Amino acid sequence: MSYYQLCCQHKGKVVHIYEKTGKVHCGRIVEVDREYVWLDPMVRGPRGFGYGYGGGYGGYRYGRNPYFVPVALAAVGGFALGAAFFW
Repeated sequence: MSYYQLCCQHKGKVVHIYEKTGKVHCGRIVEVDREYVWLDPMVRGPRGFGYGYGGGYGGYRYGRNPYFVPVALAAVGGFALGAAFFW
């Protein structure tokens, strides 16, 4: 199964995405296209983990919200559901 299909299956869920370079992205998948998976990032605050910058679901599309993080599918080296890491 490709990372594109895997990300499409888990759209709306919190995940950890590991790049081949070792960089780790953590957040909720908000959109997937053939080049990128777009995440609403999870950030560690003074009270634990939460969604960064107010979420972004308030009428924004993934391409217009500057707080969504694009991760190139070609760079993905690993994928894990993130819910087990936060709750």
